[in-house]
Amino acid sequence: MPIPRLDRRTFLRASGVAIGLPLLEAMLPPSTAQARQESSIPPRLVLIGQPLGLHGPNFFPTQAGRNYAPSRYLKLLEAHRDHFTVFSGMSHRYAAGHFAEVGLFTGVAPEFIRANDIKNGISLDQEVASQLGGQTRFPSLILGGGNAAWNRRGVRIPAENRATQVFRRLFLAGTPEEETRELQRVRDGQSILDDVGDQLQSLSRRVGNADRTRLESFLASVREAERSLQQDERWTTTPKPKVDMAPPNNDYGGAQLVERSRQWYSLVHLALQTDSTRVVSLWLSTQERPEIAGVNLGHHDASHHGQDPAKLDQLALIEEAEIKVLGEFLDKLQQTADGDSSLLDRTAVFYSSNLGNSSSHDNNNLPILLAGGSFRHQGHVAFDTQKNTLLSNLYVRMLHHMGIEAESFGASSGIVTDI
Repeated sequence: MPIPRLDRRTFLRASGVAIGLPLLEAMLPPSTAQARQESSIPPRLVLIGQPLGLHGPNFFPTQAGRNYAPSRYLKLLEAHRDHFTVFSGMSHRYAAGHFAEVGLFTGVAPEFIRANDIKNGISLDQEVASQLGGQTRFPSLILGGGNAAWNRRGVRIPAENRATQVFRRLFLAGTPEEETRELQRVRDGQSILDDVGDQLQSLSRRVGNADRTRLESFLASVREAERSLQQDERWTTTPKPKVDMAPPNNDYGGAQLVERSRQWYSLVHLALQTDSTRVVSLWLSTQERPEIAGVNLGHHDASHHGQDPAKLDQLALIEEAEIKVLGEFLDKLQQTADGDSSLLDRTAVFYSSNLGNSSSHDNNNLPILLAGGSFRHQGHVAFDTQKNTLLSNLYVRMLHHMGIEAESFGASSGIVTDI
């Protein structure tokens, strides 16, 4: 018996608000659905940046190649060992200073990225979005903060730094008052899915097994995102404890560093899973003092360690927590089916920082991890740590992964062929 077709603009209606659904095969014309099953599913791109680097000795393996002994941080990602490559000896060759964060994803020549003299170009995510973004509801999502995304004129594109607003954009369609009411219901511990149970049961009976699995995964992810928003709301309204001591130097406040990162990753996963976008840039601002056992310094203070062993110990605990959350994100992508493969196999996940050594504000030998995608992962690719290979050469390879046959990007001098 043929499966009835669904309108592409099928929504679930609850309290006057329309809840968007992922693209289902039942929404496509038969010929299109058949072609989609037979052709390769489109690739995705996620760029993740954070401003304080990773301590090199804890991140980089000492051996090159596939059979490296994992470093302290990479032990936390051992389950994905065959699905990522670490690069050492790469950078944009910018002068020392935090100002170089603006060039992390653009990779323009060093003479254009100088203190008080920035002449930037388009960022990698926006280059991909300009060519492929019309295929999804959102050409790209720019999340978290920072100065990561730039258009072709070299103008910074502001990031969305409120998770509730991203959730609203992804899933709610109604008047501002209706959307606000539904978000308040989520904050109060209710799900926007509570009122649509009958609709979901009816919809499940009208679609095939593949779409039914996709719906179940989508709904589970929505509920997880709701729980994250509820937790965030509770922390916002929970008074902070009072202690009888002076605050430490460089205390930037805000203990929910790890949970906030986890919340962003959950929303990115949802956006990819629902094919709302195929391009995401996420900037994880990590200045604050995190609520991690054994840590009483702000992340910024710990990262500017000056080789102080006590600060290095605390920095390692903070960075381990960050890597663990990244690993959870990779787990989700790996566990999400995408056609006959996983979402991780379709998604290039790039994780890096503009700083190679945050203590000295050095921008060489950046910590770089590229996971997922169609790459031939090689474990640890080690370039010259003194005469760095241009990171933009890797960006050209990533463009090829996205189906864009670019010859150059930024200040590239070639293409990384190792993967």
